Amino acid sequence: MQSYTPPLGTGSTKDYDRAIRLWTREKRWRAAMLAALAPKAGEMVVDVGCGTGSFALMLKQAEPRTQVIGLDPDAEALDIARHKAAVRRADIDWRQGFARDVAPGTADAVVSSLVLHQMPVREKAATLRAMFAMLRPGGRLVIADYGRQQGFMRLAFRLTVQRLDGIDDTRPNADGVLPGLIAAAGFRHVAETFRLLTITGAIDLFTAHRPAQDHGLTVANDLG
Repeated sequence: MQSYTPPLGTGSTKDYDRAIRLWTREKRWRAAMLAALAPKAGEMVVDVGCGTGSFALMLKQAEPRTQVIGLDPDAEALDIARHKAAVRRADIDWRQGFARDVAPGTADAVVSSLVLHQMPVREKAATLRAMFAMLRPGGRLVIADYGRQQGFMRLAFRLTVQRLDGIDDTRPNADGVLPGLIAAAGFRHVAETFRLLTITGAIDLFTAHRPAQDHGLTVANDLG
């Protein structure tokens, strides 16, 4: 039984890349993600909900010496990602699964794009806790997703994203829940560093860090 929303919701996964390119001003927010991440040689970066692999490939091209894990539960999306990587001869470790399937303390950075808005609030929180757990102390988080929607952006979000991904899971994002959930997972220095208005709503970039010393933090170890 499917327990996740496919990349394009009720749309076809094979149309995902074209839709994201046309509807979300993709180059702008992906470039902002890459700049915020600032990958370094030898780092391990996990792309949670990598979908068809666009950002993982962009990251690998920017810093080929970065180790990249592309993680997604959708087999069709991963098939597309593997094909794109083969064409570009990019060495990326594609894995089918969820954030909770990555071993704790293995990543220097975790990224995610246009994924959390598709999850129920409880799963958003659990995924963020799993992201925290997979990071080494001092590791960083970069998320691009739909944040608080106001005015015309709320209407645009309702007419596009919510038609494809449903209302119940997406409404909390539109209400601005993400920064609080990121902080509740144990992250520090949570910041919204970039906002892009699109015909599908406003896409925000959130950054945060796992503390270099956790000082007894236990919230991120509860992945239930």
